[in-house]
Order: sequence, then C-alpha cells, then structure tokens
Amino acid sequence: MEQVDMLIIGAGLSGIAAGVHFSQNFPDKKYVILEQRQDMGGTWDLFQYPGIRSDSDMHTLGYRFKPWVDEKAIADGPSIHKYVHATADEFDVNPHIKFGHRAENANWDSVKKQWIISAQHDGVMRQYAAKFLFLCAGYYDYDEGYTPEFKGADDFGGQIIHPQHWPKDLDYSGKKIVVIGSGATAVTIVPVMAQNGGQVTMLQRSPTFMISHPSRDRFANILRKILPDKLAYKITRFRNINMQRLVYWFARSYPKIMRKKLLNDTKNSLNDVRDFEKNFTPRYNPWEQRLCLVPDNDMFDALNSGKAQIITDHIDHFTQQGIKLKSGNMLPADIIVTATGLNLVVFGKIKLSMDNEPVNIANHVSYKGCMFSNIPNMASVFGYVNASWTLKTDIVCDYVVRLLKEMDAKGADVATPFLNDPDMERRPFVEVFSSGYFERSFDNLPKNGDRHPWRTLQNYAAEKKILTKEPVADDIMQFTK
Repeated sequence: MEQVDMLIIGAGLSGIAAGVHFSQNFPDKKYVILEQRQDMGGTWDLFQYPGIRSDSDMHTLGYRFKPWVDEKAIADGPSIHKYVHATADEFDVNPHIKFGHRAENANWDSVKKQWIISAQHDGVMRQYAAKFLFLCAGYYDYDEGYTPEFKGADDFGGQIIHPQHWPKDLDYSGKKIVVIGSGATAVTIVPVMAQNGGQVTMLQRSPTFMISHPSRDRFANILRKILPDKLAYKITRFRNINMQRLVYWFARSYPKIMRKKLLNDTKNSLNDVRDFEKNFTPRYNPWEQRLCLVPDNDMFDALNSGKAQIITDHIDHFTQQGIKLKSGNMLPADIIVTATGLNLVVFGKIKLSMDNEPVNIANHVSYKGCMFSNIPNMASVFGYVNASWTLKTDIVCDYVVRLLKEMDAKGADVATPFLNDPDMERRPFVEVFSSGYFERSFDNLPKNGDRHPWRTLQNYAAEKKILTKEPVADDIMQFTK
C-alpha cells in the first residue's frame, strides 16, 4: 500500500491546481493524483462535440498562477486542454498522476488517522493510504449524460447522439439535424453544425437567456502588448472578476431592468423577431440559471442565415423519420442530438465510509464551502454556478494549504469541522440556482446551514476573505493529536 501525505482525486482543472498548490507549499511531502481517464483535462478531455468551448472567459476560468496568453478569451476545448497540459508540465505535476485509476472507495481509519483509498486499475484493485483526501473530481457523471426517456426512440431510423458521447468522424454534412435542449451545450453546437449541416433545428421546451460577447478580449490583448504577461493577466483577471460580480449583482437586484436589456440585445441581433416571446423570452429571471454565452454573435448569425431555426414545443414521440411534436407538427431528422444535460454526482461517485460505516454525504453540512461536518481531513472543490467555475479552485487550495500548515504547527494528525447543533436548519447546497441538473440532485448533495461557516455562499469576494484571511483555528475546527 502506497503511503502519501495528500491524495487528490481527478486531474482536471481543479486537480492540477491542487497538485501545484501542494507541491509549491510542501516540497518535501508526497502527493498522488488518481485520474480515471488516460489523459488529464477532465471536461476538456472528455467532451469532443463540435464547437466545444468555455462559457466563461479564460482570464477568470484560468489559474491565478498561470497567465492565459492566447488571443481568444472565450477559448475552444482543445486550447483549454493544451493549457492544462502546459500547467502540469511547467509545475512538474505529471510524475504524480496515475492515469487509468478509478477511485471507488475511501474509508477513514480513525485508529491510523488516515484515509484508505481503493482504486481500480487494469482490473486490479490498488490501495493508497493518505493523511489528507482532496476531492477534485468535478460535479457530473463522466460515464453517462442525462437523457430523458423519449417515447418511440427505438423507432427512429437515424442516429441519436448525446454530446457527452460524441462519435469520432461523424459526417453530418447535408443532414437534417435536431438538437434537443436550450442550454449552453445546445447554443454551442447549433451554429457550428449549421456551417456544414443541411438544416439545424434547436428544439426547446422553453427559452433561455442568451448574451452575445466578443471571443477576444480587446482590453487584455492591448494590455499584454505593453505589460509583462503576468501583470497584464493579473489586471485583466481583477477587472473581469469584478465585472462578473457586478453583472450578477445587478441581475439579481434589478431583474426587470436586466431582463429588458438582455431581451432587447437579443432582439437587435435578429433579422426576424416573429414569435420572439415564444422562442426567446424565458419564464425565469436572469441568473436564476446560467446565461448562455454567444461568442461573436455566432448563434444569431446562424439563425439570420436561415441555416438554423428555433422551435419551442414539447415532444410527443419519436418516429422513424424524426420527432412528432405535441402541437401535431412533424420535425424530420437524420440526426438527433440530445443536449439535455448532465447527471450530477458527488465526488466522482466515490463511496465514502468512516471506520467501514458508509457515509451519506447528504446528511452532512458544508463547512466554508469546501469541507463537511464531522468528516476529518477531507476537502472538496465545488465551483461557482454564478461565475467562472474554477475561481473557487484557487481559494479552496489556499485554505487547504493553510489548514495543513496549522496542523503541522499544532502537531495535529486530524482536523475535523465539528457540528454540535443537530437541529440547525438544513438548506439546499446551491440556493440560488434552478437548473435541471441541480434540481434532480438536491437530495443527494450535502446541505447548507443557516449561518456562517455552514453556508456555501456562491460569492467569490466573501468566500475569498473566508478561505484566505479568516483564522483556520476557529470554534468549529477541532485539531487532535
């Protein structure tokens, strides 16, 4: 059994960051990253659908310590994948990654004061003993995307594809394509497939808010020409973080004004505004779900060219030729893309236990947005839903480093956030969001409390102060030798 000081699950954006932070602060300690796939990158290694890209700018989605220097701030998947690799190379993370290792179980041994992690590799179960467990496995099921049951799906004569399982070398030129969904994935796929497809239809049950934005950040590119890369990146990152915060605050504080602006901008981007209310006016307020980013107006250009269209309706059933809608209309298709979302899972489906007793994380409360009540020596990254997801990564890593240094200073083996109020009100883990993949999974997620430090705030400025400035040793955290 291999012994390590830190075991990290996942070699995506968060896992690589965790490796960098740990090695920079504890060069004499040993860490390992277990990654179930054969390459690093997480989301950016898994998804291969046409146009795969970020829906946040890379000056905030990127790492604090690694400048993004490409011209395009709204980057495509291969560029982000390359950036993760470059980071791992620069900070010598690669030797610590064990690819093809699917972590299945993690058991806390209270006698030995360590986690025992079991991982499957080439059909063999391997075990690791770790003083600290850092979960960076993302938030969705890598094995299976979410697809509702569609009546008659087996009768369809063409191909049905989920974006999470995109076939290599798919020839869709000249084909009739229906993309089911209205979220970020659908809005990404439609304009790209419209370039070579015969006719692309986005079929949605209800509209979502779209916001057009240049893929190139002119401010960042000018700044990089006159300042060193690191300084230019730091300034741009500060600016963009605060712009994100301002837009989100304004949307939640003045939803009617933001709603009117977003809809007017969309209307001005379209040549034909017939059925605008039906196809482009959401039932919810801005930022109750993520805004769908439209880089360089590509979605609106596809609609204006006539190569793409939006239909708002409900599916009755699939037929051999396509989709029969509840309105009675028939939607012919050669290819159906089910951009219907993700299956949200906790900790990459790892089964947690303490002294061989199973742990149901839904019965535990989030502590400072990164640890969990009464679970020792374990942290997790669960990023922002209202800003760039990985902004959370750096500050959680900062906190974990501070916690480990406090443990060393105290000579402590164990650090446990102890909840001594079993009657504290339990709230949903994410209180500000209504996306379907969250609503389907609330019962399986950890809970929020009704007070600090038992609430995940979804507020970068507030959580940065909590995780990087507040004392690690508080009335909640128990250190034991």
